Amino acid sequence: MVSGYSQIGNLYQALILFEKMREENIKLDVVTWSAVIAGYAQKGCGCEALDIFRRMLVSGSKPNFVTLASLLSGCASIGALIHGKEIHCYAIKCVLNFKESGAGDDLMVQNCLIDMYAKCKNTQISRVMFDSIPLRDRSVATWTVMIGGYAQHGKANDALKLFSQMLLQKTNLEAAPNGFTISCALVACAHLASLRLGKQIHTYVLRNRFESVMLFVSNCLIDMYSKAGDIGAAETVFDNMTHKNTVSWTSLLTGYGMHGRGEQALKTLNEMRRANLVLDGVTFVGILYACSHCGLVDEGIKYFDTMKSEFGVVPGPEHFACMVDLLGRASRLGQAMDLIQSMPMKPTEVVWVALLSACRLHSNVEIGEYAANQLVELQSDNDGSYTLLSNIYANAKQWKDVAKVRTLMKKIGIRKRPGCSWVEGKTGTSTFFVGDRTHPLSQQIFDVLADLIGRIRAIGYIPDTRFALHDVDDEEKSDLLFEHSERLALAYGILITSPGLPIRITKNLRVCGDCHVAITFISKIIENEVILRDSSRFHHFKNGSCSCKGYW
Repeated sequence: MVSGYSQIGNLYQALILFEKMREENIKLDVVTWSAVIAGYAQKGCGCEALDIFRRMLVSGSKPNFVTLASLLSGCASIGALIHGKEIHCYAIKCVLNFKESGAGDDLMVQNCLIDMYAKCKNTQISRVMFDSIPLRDRSVATWTVMIGGYAQHGKANDALKLFSQMLLQKTNLEAAPNGFTISCALVACAHLASLRLGKQIHTYVLRNRFESVMLFVSNCLIDMYSKAGDIGAAETVFDNMTHKNTVSWTSLLTGYGMHGRGEQALKTLNEMRRANLVLDGVTFVGILYACSHCGLVDEGIKYFDTMKSEFGVVPGPEHFACMVDLLGRASRLGQAMDLIQSMPMKPTEVVWVALLSACRLHSNVEIGEYAANQLVELQSDNDGSYTLLSNIYANAKQWKDVAKVRTLMKKIGIRKRPGCSWVEGKTGTSTFFVGDRTHPLSQQIFDVLADLIGRIRAIGYIPDTRFALHDVDDEEKSDLLFEHSERLALAYGILITSPGLPIRITKNLRVCGDCHVAITFISKIIENEVILRDSSRFHHFKNGSCSCKGYW
């Protein structure tokens, strides 16, 4: 009965029975211990699962492969790498490769070890373990946990490369991708904004009919298309779904926010309410994000103020961060500070980064310094925080303070991420850095860019040298702006894209303000829509205007 309650997710009843058995000195077998450990692991209570495991060992009961698999899942849920390594050692000594355990049992534990290391952000060990399993013995779960580990921890290129290998391998035909594998690959596509690969995976989904039977695959497709810049395709997937859940609606709502369609996001939320769907914390992050990026300040405040009383959702740090961002973008820095001071929990790093970003936007040195000091106290290793403070000082021409920030970064070993932009072509993706001349078409790219800049200057473009944050003269600053990565990516996109087709660019950082103005002008003189995704949202440039309407 303990096992039964645990399997249906009723951990409370399972624990009552478990403790009653202990009180009455009923012998607990490995199945009972494993059921309780599994119950805790499924709830994300890794510490409690480890505690039960220790009590199990003290009782003299010997764990089996199911026990270890559940325990590793618990370690993965809380990022307990050291405990996970201890379980790994125990598995090598007592469970793996023993005669009484079958090959399938060993593989189950190995798959859980790969998953545990990946979720503890140690994909190198995960990959070593993955590679140690012969190709013929790798199950679909083996491939999926490795692909998922890469996709969820910033190694999307590795995830897609491994997914391609999985499709091409012919050694074990039973290890074909399932819905979970597809979802992991789509997450990787979304991270890279890789529309071309995402469409190929969608074709595979349709051919193998995953979409019609697996709701979460369709939800991942909505998310992928939204983040890859094709919100129309996301709408099509959504409209063609037979069944929809809260995740489906929230994915579309969030997509609208990313693309600057705040009114449509609000309309989607109202439709969710009419459909009597339960709005959760993720839904409110989506709607607050949409309001923040579209200037819908009053609407955002209204939903934040009523999310607990009307919808039963308690605001978390992520909701407060959205509100700080919303108020900060609207130049209400005083209100943002008051909100932070009223938080019922300690402000997290993301809250202070949101405030710091607003100070960069509105050139507020005093509050920016305060936010930066809070981040230092939190021992933040986010290079973006230091860069934001440096940019605030540079904008105020406080060059000595700029130098101090850069010296501090060097002293504590934080390196600024270089800005880079990439653009998809028919056969692959090309990446550009500032002043990049390594591309085979480099000369043509710079020639096209020079021609574009000359033409938009003639119709009113004037470089805004405030965004070249260096202590040099304006002429040199203008030259520095000329070589920004998003401009090089755009010039290359124009070279390889037929007139009338969209040019899709992704940048790893926030788009430069002057580049935003320049691309707006360029969209007047080319026949392509330019869809640019930066670190926070999408910009659709067409016919001399941008979807953000200058509010970003």
